[in-house]
Amino acid sequence: MLFGSIISSPREVLSPTQALELANIYLDNARKTTDLCIALALCHDTEASLSQAVRSSKRLKIPVVRKGIATAYAQLGWLLKNRSLHDEAEAFYKKAEKLG
Repeated sequence: MLFGSIISSPREVLSPTQALELANIYLDNARKTTDLCIALALCHDTEASLSQAVRSSKRLKIPVVRKGIATAYAQLGWLLKNRSLHDEAEAFYKKAEKLG
C-alpha cells in the first residue's frame, strides 16, 4: 500500500469532527449504492471512522460530536435494518442509545 510508507494510518490523525464527517461520507455513499457488497464495505468504513471519533471525543469530551456520533450510529442501524441485517442493526442502535 502506497500510503503505508508515507503515513501510518490516515484515520488516526483525524480530529473527532473530521472522523465524524468521514463516517457520514461513507454512510451517505452506503445509502446510495444498490450493491450489497459495496454497501457493507462502506458500512464497515463508517463503523471504523465512528470508533475513531468515539475514542477521540472521549478524551476531549465534545458533546456536539458525541451527539453526532450517536445519530450516525442510529442511521447506520437503520441502513442495515433496511438491508435485512437486523442483528447488526440492533447492535448499532444500542451504541447510539449508549452515546445518546
